[in-house]
Amino acid sequence: MSMDMNEIHAIFFEESFEGVDTMEAGLLKLDAQSTDSELINTIFRAAHSIKGGAATFGFSAVSDFTHGVETLLDQLRSGQRQVSDELVGVLLASVDVIRDMLDAFQQGRNPDTDAIARCQADIDQQLSGECASAAPASSAAATESLAGEWQIRFVPQADIFKTGNEPSRIFRELSQLGELTVNTALQQSIDFDDIDPEDCYCQWQLTLRGDVARDEIEACFDWVRDQSELEITAPTLDAEAATAEKNAGSVAPAPLPAAVSNDEPAARPAAAAKDSGSIRVSIDKIDALLNLVGELVITQSMLARFGDREQSGSTQGLRDGLMVLERHTRELQESAMQIRMLPIGASFNRFKRLVRDISAKLGKKVELKLSGEETELDKTVLEKMSDPLVHLVRNSLDHGIEMPEERRAAGKPETGVLHLSAYHEGGSIVIQVEDDGAGLNKERILAKAIERGLVSPHEQLSEEQIHQLIFQPGFSTAAALSDLSGRGVGMDVVRRNITDLGGRIDIRSTQGQGSCLKIRLPLTLAILDGQLVRVGNDVYIFSLRSIVETVLVSPAELNSLAGKGSVYRLRDEYIPTVRLRDYFNLDCEQPSATYLERGGQLMVVVETDGHRVGLFVDELLDQQQVVIKSLEENYLPVSGLAGATILGDGSVALIVDVPSLVQHLENGPETMPDPTATPESNAA
Repeated sequence: MSMDMNEIHAIFFEESFEGVDTMEAGLLKLDAQSTDSELINTIFRAAHSIKGGAATFGFSAVSDFTHGVETLLDQLRSGQRQVSDELVGVLLASVDVIRDMLDAFQQGRNPDTDAIARCQADIDQQLSGECASAAPASSAAATESLAGEWQIRFVPQADIFKTGNEPSRIFRELSQLGELTVNTALQQSIDFDDIDPEDCYCQWQLTLRGDVARDEIEACFDWVRDQSELEITAPTLDAEAATAEKNAGSVAPAPLPAAVSNDEPAARPAAAAKDSGSIRVSIDKIDALLNLVGELVITQSMLARFGDREQSGSTQGLRDGLMVLERHTRELQESAMQIRMLPIGASFNRFKRLVRDISAKLGKKVELKLSGEETELDKTVLEKMSDPLVHLVRNSLDHGIEMPEERRAAGKPETGVLHLSAYHEGGSIVIQVEDDGAGLNKERILAKAIERGLVSPHEQLSEEQIHQLIFQPGFSTAAALSDLSGRGVGMDVVRRNITDLGGRIDIRSTQGQGSCLKIRLPLTLAILDGQLVRVGNDVYIFSLRSIVETVLVSPAELNSLAGKGSVYRLRDEYIPTVRLRDYFNLDCEQPSATYLERGGQLMVVVETDGHRVGLFVDELLDQQQVVIKSLEENYLPVSGLAGATILGDGSVALIVDVPSLVQHLENGPETMPDPTATPESNAA
């Protein structure tokens, strides 16, 4: 089976983007005071790989630009140049350009030539400038060229060809440094009947003559260093011996070994390369697997209903089998869900660059701390949380953490701390954005809310209610607009996006000490633990996480408010109520006589984002896990509904969108859209 070029290009782009991320992460760790040579080598190898891949597949613009970046990195690793903030800034900017170029070519559009030209000019300036920051003399001496004969012993592992490495390419690179002699031998005695054409059985003894630096030789073996034994012996200072060896002649390198000598000693067998513990799986395949698991859950539910209907002893075996099927179904479901789970650390690491750039722009000193990076979250949830986290981090940097002089005056260290953490709690994941800054100014928030008419001047609000005001659309306490904040278009978007994911966000803040924003999210969006209820002749589903309690309410316990519908006093709190049959315009019979006989109607109290609402239903049914099916993909988006599922009898049950419904109730019954109307008519 052959791969078409589109598939090959897709692999190239995927690996190149990973290389760009590796470069960025490495550059953010570089420190002028303690240079890590291995870290620089890692960054260099990532750049070299991107350049080579781009040249191979015809993306010459990427290859040409990356060449300059590679040259700068080569100077760093050879000791010709030291790490500086200016140099790291140029290299980080080049990483952004490479990422944008790759994205442009992947999308089939032209890259931003102006941005490329500006960054290229900065790189050229670095390359053409005097290396005033050159390494100390001792380091420079280590890289000084030595004239004479270098002896190189190269013993590759058997699987070197399978990784795309070719020894003849290495020999050609070495021949450009000087005169090269290549002698080939077998690593061990072999039976020609057992030869695998994809394995390497040779080892090489190389002699390189010329004025060559050790680093130049080592650079030729960068890509095979972990897959081979390599010994490099520097030339002796004996001039007569060097001359005699020089007159001995040389053998030009060729794609095939120049000579074979069975007299060479056999090398130790190379250890097999360690297999990777992970694989790449297309998200489409995972989605298909999850859909099949969902169908299996539905089938199990159908069989369970059949078993419940049959009460004779002949069905005992069926019920036993159903119990096993149920257990295996849940295990398969959990296993399939794990495939979608990704560590949140990849998302957290991206904020290192963001914090560095914004803190430098604001003139603040900020230390970013990360914890819980190994915590796993559903891929869909992780992707949709990217923008809200960016907003929260930017706000902490801009509004939360003070300027160094302000922190000193307050008795704080001039370097502020921003802490991103994640952990599992129950069936949810919790993400926290915490800083040790100024905290929320309650007086300023309340004054701004009164000014905008959000609250009355005489209204008494709790500290939590005041904090929640920052999530109001267009709310901002910033004295002036900036490109970071002040327009009031961030925090309301954050809450809406988190709510859409079935999560909630809480604020804990102490003025003068800092703030903590706590986000609670479901682990997955594919399967829901639900409570089935009957409304009229239809079945609806609530998420169990949103249900607080159920109450039997008599008509006398309801109080009507002009323009606000009815409210119910639940202990010391008045909560708004709504009849789902009225909300969804259901034409059905009266509520079940069972509840009327008991003197009331059944109300389900739900909670989201700190707000409680009472929803009248006719009957409580079973609790079960349901597979969420998208209404938007299969039909149309419907206000008040988060999706649908298929029950065991083959009927369709609708999943109530509790956050959306609560929001409409908080705004008043008159703002509720018609659930039966299309999105276009609601907008009108």
